Amino acid sequence: MDRLIFDAHCHYDDDKFDEDRDELLSSLPEKGVYAVVTNGTDIATSKTSLALAEKYPFVYAAVGIHPESAEDTKMLRIDEYIETIAELLTRKKAVALGEVGLDYYWDIPKEEQHIIFDRQLRLAADVKKPIIIHDREAHGDMLEYLKKYRPFGLLHCYSGSVEMLKEVFRYGDMMISLGGTVTFKNARVPVEVAREVPLDRLLLETDAPYLAPVPFRGKRCDSSLIAHTAQRIAEIRGMTAEDVLKYTKENACRFYGVE
Repeated sequence: MDRLIFDAHCHYDDDKFDEDRDELLSSLPEKGVYAVVTNGTDIATSKTSLALAEKYPFVYAAVGIHPESAEDTKMLRIDEYIETIAELLTRKKAVALGEVGLDYYWDIPKEEQHIIFDRQLRLAADVKKPIIIHDREAHGDMLEYLKKYRPFGLLHCYSGSVEMLKEVFRYGDMMISLGGTVTFKNARVPVEVAREVPLDRLLLETDAPYLAPVPFRGKRCDSSLIAHTAQRIAEIRGMTAEDVLKYTKENACRFYGVE
């Protein structure tokens, strides 16, 4: 079986995988999975993600501080956190800084979010690593950061409009990834984005264990289910699912520096 699935963003450290993590990960290559990038959200999960990457040849890791973990850093400890993330990024299987960004959906102090996001944007530029960005209901401020830093980055699980997409591509060497939401019944904006995004800027993701595509919506997601997302995008774009998987695999390999 051709291994064409590259899951650009997932979380295999999540406790929803505790009962069968090794069994599941071991089975993915035979289900068509070429590679996955599992993301940390704080120091502990970044280290766990790296451990998984070092155990499985097809697994790679991103390390970083998610906005939901921003309060943990506080002002006095932020240098320590940045130094730790910088050290983790030197490891061979660490291919990106992430998951980082802004989240205005939850009641998280914005000051801490902005400070840790700004520092990680600077770190990614300093060490010349791609950065994986979380943007939830923070589009205006996110565009300001992209304009300021013009990063080499990925807006994961992209939730903005087609109009915003044009701005994103003006402000840095940016990619976007789409996941299971494009298959949802009332997914108007994700469908528009899937139709309009330049093919050389598109990656596919699961955000596993979350956002499983139809017909598995509401169940635990894993990387093999990207096949359903690819099929829906193929329908939207008038392509074959195989071609969608081939293009997005090539894009992800180029973005992450994976052979």
